[in-house]
Amino acid sequence: YAPHSTKVREVIASGAIGEVFSVHFEWLLDTRHGADYFRRWHRDKRNSGGLLVHKATHHFDLVNFWLGTHPKIVYAMGDLNFYGRENAEKRGVTGFYSRAHGSAHAQDDPFALHMEENPRLKAMYLDAEHEDGYYRDQSVFGDGISIEDTMGVMVRYASGAIMTYSLNAYLPWEGFRVAMNGSKGRLQILVAEKSYINAGGEGAAEGAARTRRITLFPMDGAPYDVEIPEAVGGHGGGDRVMLNDIFGTPKEDPFHRAASHVDGAMSILTGVAANTSIRTGMPVKVSDLVRFY
Repeated sequence: YAPHSTKVREVIASGAIGEVFSVHFEWLLDTRHGADYFRRWHRDKRNSGGLLVHKATHHFDLVNFWLGTHPKIVYAMGDLNFYGRENAEKRGVTGFYSRAHGSAHAQDDPFALHMEENPRLKAMYLDAEHEDGYYRDQSVFGDGISIEDTMGVMVRYASGAIMTYSLNAYLPWEGFRVAMNGSKGRLQILVAEKSYINAGGEGAAEGAARTRRITLFPMDGAPYDVEIPEAVGGHGGGDRVMLNDIFGTPKEDPFHRAASHVDGAMSILTGVAANTSIRTGMPVKVSDLVRFY
């Protein structure tokens, strides 16, 4: 629903770069938002399915939407390289703790989440611990982390296009870069997002873009930037459109952005197949995971 995502779909549908043969998609999670997955319930892969399901399903959904296709074969690799106790020990860290609240070691840890300093987090989590025993501020360099922070995926789509996808959760800035190569040219997308802590501020900050750029490189002719409509609100302005589509009066949408249950399945199945591939070391056919009618 974000304007830049819709504009990408519009450009591709116009035939400006012809038939899309390959996609390179790189998503960067920074050490504020990215680290947050490793201090919450997401850190246990049995709960979340890892970032290839919990986070990347949105990215795989975008590619399905942009190209108007679905995944056929998925191959993936993934590792825990930055977060977790063992990785911290390799870097010489010695002051470990299980959670930030009440820990002396957490005071000097830039990765620690101090909920008592944030009224929203304090009210939602710290003050409610006696109800559910849930600790929102676990150390990202603690034990028990079973999700990956470094992931690479290759996908073959039903359209014939192939994608290389990279997701890293410990980088200096947050956002994504995408390049699409087609029979008539190349399309490049750059979106740098504002960093945030989940539930730690205004909802509009989530996924809000500070830099957006779409550049078209025709096979013949000079490259140029594609104009992107302005929008406000969470996820680059997409939240308002989505909420109106669900709870308001939907407007006619030539791009059919409202996803069906099949669209949802096709996005998450890329991540499910990727997890299977990481576990087995083999490529995975999506048709082996679900029955098509």
